[in-house]
Amino acid sequence: MLRKKNVVTERHGTIMTIGINRPEARNAVNQKTAAMLLQAFNSFEDDTSLTVAVLHGIGGNFCAGYDLKELAHNPTSIKSEQDVTKGPGPMGPSRIKFSKPVIAAVSGYAVAGGLELSLLADLRVVEQSAVFGVFCRRFGVPLIDGGTVRLPRLIGLSRALDLILTGRPVSAQEAYEFGLANRIVPNGQALQCAMELAKQISIFPQKCMHGDRNSAYYSVFDATSFTEAMQFEFDTGVQVILKESVPGAKKFSLGEGRGGKL
Repeated sequence: MLRKKNVVTERHGTIMTIGINRPEARNAVNQKTAAMLLQAFNSFEDDTSLTVAVLHGIGGNFCAGYDLKELAHNPTSIKSEQDVTKGPGPMGPSRIKFSKPVIAAVSGYAVAGGLELSLLADLRVVEQSAVFGVFCRRFGVPLIDGGTVRLPRLIGLSRALDLILTGRPVSAQEAYEFGLANRIVPNGQALQCAMELAKQISIFPQKCMHGDRNSAYYSVFDATSFTEAMQFEFDTGVQVILKESVPGAKKFSLGEGRGGKL
């Protein structure tokens, strides 16, 4: 009998789907699952033929965080490199700076470490009944997979502190109003809609898109000044002008891509 895989990866053309497969635990991540998630995302990063990854949960929930039952019975189960530059976080891929887009297809609960995993993504496609929240607040479990770093950047410090301090549930609609959710879709359609979005992104000239994406992240997390961010933007963008901008301009002059059509 084949053993169930805690993480299921599939390839759809240039798109990789990464599914957390522990529905009996609302897709809570244990040590084994964290290692498998890390391996899956490293494979995505290393494969130059892949354009977008879609992270989702199998069985109705995105992820309920780290498996507290495992932590309760085995306190040493969280084995993470304390130097964040030298090893993975407890949830697996949380310390990776992706070079390509990642989309989270969120259904059910995306709470505690599951919220942190959703924050890895560039975009979050969220089902109507989905719930976000720092539910680990009530159990004294800290956010150590980037939650306190990424969340304030995404939705602002005031709103982030509301979630971090209270641990309250946040609906899909409120998450959309915050800017945490990028799309709200009917229940059961998050993965399908995320795949459609991934296909749209994959059509565009990739070097230019990666450069603009990288510049946006640099300006938010790494630049120490407006001038430094502007310089990085120019230095990054100028590299693609001959490779993609000039060919794109020639297509435009021939009538391609006008009226929003690709």
